[in-house]
Amino acid sequence: MKISILTVGKIKEKYLSDAILEYSKRLSRYCKLDIIQVQDEKTPDKTSDIQIKQIKEKEGARLSSYIKDDAYVIALAVDGKQLSSEELADKINSLGINGESHIQFLIGGSLGLSDEILKRADFKLSFSKMTFPHQLMRVILLEQIYRSYRIINNEPYHK
Repeated sequence: MKISILTVGKIKEKYLSDAILEYSKRLSRYCKLDIIQVQDEKTPDKTSDIQIKQIKEKEGARLSSYIKDDAYVIALAVDGKQLSSEELADKINSLGINGESHIQFLIGGSLGLSDEILKRADFKLSFSKMTFPHQLMRVILLEQIYRSYRIINNEPYHK
């Protein structure tokens, strides 16, 4: 299975980069992992609704150039479906069993994903009703993908 994480913005904090590197290493025994970062847009203070839409559309256009037609696309979105770790593992496993060889997870910038990107997604996933920094979300997502593969392979994992 190939797993791609398409994300807006660069990681600035070393501790987050270290965590991403650690989970990338751990995942290498289970899947081919690819992390693609696209440039984020500067978001001024007191941004209007029109500016927010324009920023999300620009970031979405950058992301869409990396979305593969044959990939199963999972967009991280506050209004998506919340899954337990076991349910996410089941989803990843069943996608593989049903012939999907490439899953692309999409993480938007600080304002989220554009409507066009959300419409393209095959599945919208929410980790919580709470808001997380998009850079931290990358670490959380990688940890959950790693946990999913541990569950799929009946290997011990922290409950």
